[in-house]
Amino acid sequence: MKENKYDNEQFFVKYSQMERSKKGLSGAGEWSELQKILPDFQSKNVLDLGCGYGWHCKYAVENGADFVLGTDISYKMLEAAKQKNNDQRIQYQCIAMEDLEFKSESFDIILSSLAFHYVKDFKTLVKNIALWLKKDGELVFSAEHPVFTSCGTQDWYYDENGSILHFPIDNYYYEGEREAVFLGEKVIKYHRTLTTYLNTLLQNGFTIQHIIEPQPPQEMLNLPEMKDEMRRPMMLIVSAKKV
Repeated sequence: MKENKYDNEQFFVKYSQMERSKKGLSGAGEWSELQKILPDFQSKNVLDLGCGYGWHCKYAVENGADFVLGTDISYKMLEAAKQKNNDQRIQYQCIAMEDLEFKSESFDIILSSLAFHYVKDFKTLVKNIALWLKKDGELVFSAEHPVFTSCGTQDWYYDENGSILHFPIDNYYYEGEREAVFLGEKVIKYHRTLTTYLNTLLQNGFTIQHIIEPQPPQEMLNLPEMKDEMRRPMMLIVSAKKV
């Protein structure tokens, strides 16, 4: 059974208090870099996998998309999306991305923001994405960086006074399930190497266009939770085209 922490009331309330939940795209530290590599949405059909509150869905239609389907495993997320980012050109569907079925060449663009690290079988998902995309269609996604997911704890090492010493990287080449703590709750995520992320795309007929390890934007470095984010990569952004 696929884990869905976001329909847990306590977890969802905590998530709703994050900057990216309150401010949308402008509150997401990676947005300034992700926005630079987004494709032209004009007259395109778009699929957003793990759409959450639907911020990227709304951005796509505001920039000319004809149709956007936002999918998410969380009912609570989609209820928030319908309130915050509703549009007649957007449809939302409550389903795990691994369970989706579409005809071949159904979409021009497929997006996913910080969701692929919840997927156990990444290779099958990419195979499906390649099928769903039209020729020259584009995939743009962000995920937690393999450096960040490798050890599993996703927390720093501290000294006896509680000050940060360093960030642990361990078991990097042992891919698979990790139990992390996110927003004070235990969450199952899946670690895979950078090689797996990129080679899986290449093996399924994609050319890689951009690889970004986003740094916090300058205007966010004064936030307490951002002050140490220059010490290790937390996220990975990739764009690829189906050829």
